Amino acid sequence: MVAVPASAEGSSAGGASLAAVDSTVLTASARALLETSPVVAAAPDAVWGFDAPTLTAVTPPPPPPEPEPEPVVETRAASTSRSTARAAVVEEEAPAEEAAATQVPASAVGNAIVEIAARYIGVPYVSGGTTPDGFDCSGYTSYVFAQVGITLPRTSAEQRYAGTVVSRADAQPGDLIWSPGHISIYAGDGMQLDAPRPGKTIQLRSIWQSSPVFIRVG
Repeated sequence: MVAVPASAEGSSAGGASLAAVDSTVLTASARALLETSPVVAAAPDAVWGFDAPTLTAVTPPPPPPEPEPEPVVETRAASTSRSTARAAVVEEEAPAEEAAATQVPASAVGNAIVEIAARYIGVPYVSGGTTPDGFDCSGYTSYVFAQVGITLPRTSAEQRYAGTVVSRADAQPGDLIWSPGHISIYAGDGMQLDAPRPGKTIQLRSIWQSSPVFIRVG
């Protein structure tokens, strides 16, 4: 702390002057700094001021209008209509095809049946025969179909109802050919494999029946 002499305390009664500093109590470096520092004085009636800048409010321009949306071309509806129409056509065609497939199933491994049946050409006809030692007509067809996992009834009368009747034009190799009292296997191209009658052997021959019924076993 710097002590202020008592004689200086009352000298500021008018508020115009400051108390003097007793430099004797300062350090040498402080006294040197005080002696070399410039003295700044200001008049008691000095007035401080500054020039305030003039501010002008400027209204910003309105934003530009948003561009109008481009017209939307209604193409989806037309596409949807075409898709719907195609779907309707498919739905109309599909049931008909499915119905046809149900009514006329594909020939059950037809070529395999014909191939197996051909192996027994030359086997003699034996009434009631069901083995390669001798076949009758229905014993022959039952044995051949059993080789591909299909079980047929024993007699030709029962085999008549073992599958689905198809037209001659739609007949495929491997279908059964029935006529009263006889059953055979369709080999394609108007030919059949069958066990004809006593005294004959299994053979490949033309279809001789006048009104044969073609049966597809699915």
